[in-house]
Amino acid sequence: MPPAVLELKGLSKRFGGLLAVSNLDFEVREGEILGVIGPNGAGKSTTFNIIAGVYGADAGSVTFGGKPIAGLAPHQIAALGILRTFQHNRPFSGMTVADNVMVGAHTRFRSGLFSVLLGNSSDEEAQRRQQADELVAFVGLSELRDADVTTLSFGQGRLLEIARALAGEPKLILLDEPAAGLTPAELERLGGIIRGIAARGIAVLLIEHDMHFLLPLAHRVVVLNFGAKIADGLPEEIRTNPAVMDAYLGGSLAPA
Repeated sequence: MPPAVLELKGLSKRFGGLLAVSNLDFEVREGEILGVIGPNGAGKSTTFNIIAGVYGADAGSVTFGGKPIAGLAPHQIAALGILRTFQHNRPFSGMTVADNVMVGAHTRFRSGLFSVLLGNSSDEEAQRRQQADELVAFVGLSELRDADVTTLSFGQGRLLEIARALAGEPKLILLDEPAAGLTPAELERLGGIIRGIAARGIAVLLIEHDMHFLLPLAHRVVVLNFGAKIADGLPEEIRTNPAVMDAYLGGSLAPA
């Protein structure tokens, strides 16, 4: 069994009188696609934000590669190898697709971001541009590598976000509802890309509401409700779990 990359133990977070995350335990293993589902307000995004260093936990621990990361700033956590995407595309306007991807590698630059982008560090610039080109190709945007990001469709912007996160050389990538707003063809491409990420040995932690997309894709699924974990298992187990059906969907999770 591959080693655990990320481990949460007894994680809790309160906002005033609201217990957003309650005594949460789970782990993500190298090369695993772990889906996290639950209704709105279940604590999914709060959990992501704790892992990424946006929020501090009130109790419990987060370890990455066997080392605690609580109290580290988001940029420090990114430098360790945890990268993320967001629910809304966040491109750097006025830049090309390839340059946007290069920015994602800023925690790995030896010479500084602007030195590389301005061509003042020729060796590293060549290396990072080659990496950016490879990642642009990996997500299927090669024909748009020199296009301004403002010309991208919504779905293409989603793929750019993933390429930019991969440029940071993650050991774990956090994907926050990447399938939202995508067409069936774009969903099929996205699923292939996520499988390709896991095949590289990168762990994938995935929040998603589209069960028809998530369940065939994930190796394992964690279900949250009111901040607490109510199920953790294989997708086929989650489909028929009574607690999941009652608390989350009120019906079967069988594929359409």
